[in-house]
Amino acid sequence: MASKQVLLSLVVIVLGCGVLAWGAELADLWNDFLHTTAIGRFDLAKGYAQKLIEINPDPKAVLALSESNPEGYRLLLKMNADSEELKEVSGKILDLIERGRFERSTEPAIINAEIKRLSTTIRGRLAAEEHLKNAGEYAIPFMLDALADESRKDEFANITSAIPKIGRSAVRPLVAALQTDNVAVQSEIVRALGLLGYPEALGYLKFVVEKDNSEVLKQLATQAIEKIDATAMKLPAAELLFMLGESYYNHADSVAASTDYSFANVWFWDAKQGRLVREEVDLKYFNELMSMRCCEWAMRADADLGKAIALWIASFFKAESAGIQQPEYFGPDHADAMTYATTAGPEYLHPALDRALKEGNAFVALGVVEALAANAGETSLLYRYGTDQPLVSALSFKDRAVRYTAAIAVGQAGPNSEFVGSKKIVENLAEAITDAGLQDLGREMTDSYATRAIQSLLYLAETRNKIVDLTAAQEALIQATKDPRTHIQTFAGQVLSHLPSPDAQRAVAAMGLLESNTPEVRIAAFHSLAVSAKQNANLLTDEQIQGLYSLVESGKAEAKLRLAAASAYGALNLPSRKVKDLILGQTKS
Repeated sequence: MASKQVLLSLVVIVLGCGVLAWGAELADLWNDFLHTTAIGRFDLAKGYAQKLIEINPDPKAVLALSESNPEGYRLLLKMNADSEELKEVSGKILDLIERGRFERSTEPAIINAEIKRLSTTIRGRLAAEEHLKNAGEYAIPFMLDALADESRKDEFANITSAIPKIGRSAVRPLVAALQTDNVAVQSEIVRALGLLGYPEALGYLKFVVEKDNSEVLKQLATQAIEKIDATAMKLPAAELLFMLGESYYNHADSVAASTDYSFANVWFWDAKQGRLVREEVDLKYFNELMSMRCCEWAMRADADLGKAIALWIASFFKAESAGIQQPEYFGPDHADAMTYATTAGPEYLHPALDRALKEGNAFVALGVVEALAANAGETSLLYRYGTDQPLVSALSFKDRAVRYTAAIAVGQAGPNSEFVGSKKIVENLAEAITDAGLQDLGREMTDSYATRAIQSLLYLAETRNKIVDLTAAQEALIQATKDPRTHIQTFAGQVLSHLPSPDAQRAVAAMGLLESNTPEVRIAAFHSLAVSAKQNANLLTDEQIQGLYSLVESGKAEAKLRLAAASAYGALNLPSRKVKDLILGQTKS
């Protein structure tokens, strides 16, 4: 009741507030939306809001409407927070308002006018500095353009004084602009970074100290570093840039982008244009993209900094986990994370895996483990990173897909030495051939893992691996002989044929004798039975032996099936009486 009274009390205020003529249709829809909202006719209000959105209005015009009617704007915010019926449409209108606020504050003509105003009166300069601060990072390219313009030398001092007052958002474009070949502008960028005082500039400033040809710039960069954190002079640029990359990867507050919009900017220096350019990227993977950029700078500073490669790979996988397309600046020929990971090799993949496991990031861990499975042998897979063996740790990771992939990778490599956690290999492989992961993974992935896992088990069996005890998978394999997936049945029989167990051999024989199985499965089972018999002699029951003999003796059985059964029977190396009976049974006289 109270909320209705509040809404009704707003009617007079909302309707009493006029709007300027920014287009009759937009203004009418805005007023009609507010009016019907205020009187509680949310059904009508929703229609007006949808029409307003559909006409695709100029965001700056919608912003102006909201600013001319503060009570109406507050009502819009309230509906977005409290009304289920109007939440979605009010949110879209608020997005338009925010876009308008962004476009107005970043409009080049306005920013350039404010830069000019810096060199007018004291009052004009103070007002311009405030407006440029509101424009934030978007003001930097135009301020640097002005500094590079020889005809505007008289404005130089006022512009350089204003840059540090913009705040932290200026750091990212400024460090990108350090690549300019204009030494005078470079010098002012370095000074500004020192005055801004943010640690994220340290790696780039140290890069100037280590790599730049100008002694003047080196000295200025040293002074800037000392203003921010003098201890940073003791660290190489590559290390500082790597640390910055880690901050982005870990989503540290110290490097967070503004959340006012759904995007953030990655800044580049365009050498052809001689100016800063920006690429809008989704906030969902901004941090990961910036981590990659920092790693690239770290590698420029020190080509041998392998951990930067590892962090770059982890960051790329983490960026892909956002589920959105690669940023435009990657270009059409940019490979995916898996391509880079498989190219990188185990030396860099293990640190990336260690990071993902400690972070608990299943997406990154799975990508790295898959890359290790593709290109690493036993020595590489069981590599120690510090005191840990990342792939061994992955065998116990919380995510099922990571555990399965790690077990498959180690199984395919064929370990030849015992290690802590080696029992986890067969535990995971055995689980993977069942439907235990169906709810987590879905049918397609469950089937894929089952196939890969049972092939790994077969490889271990055929190579007679002494480290992995396959008897621990026996029960799962016996169940797999009854699996509706015929290829799983076949592989299960092949693995069981290598186990020196009566139950294993009898399960294989049962699979071949079961008439409801397909002929292909039965033939494969008899082939596996023959292998088992050659390796382990006869372990069948009398009933199974009789069943096998009856099939061999039967004139109705398919020729291929009968031949396979006969091969298995012969491999059992039974007393000769049955063979004699078989021979005599076919004689005509």
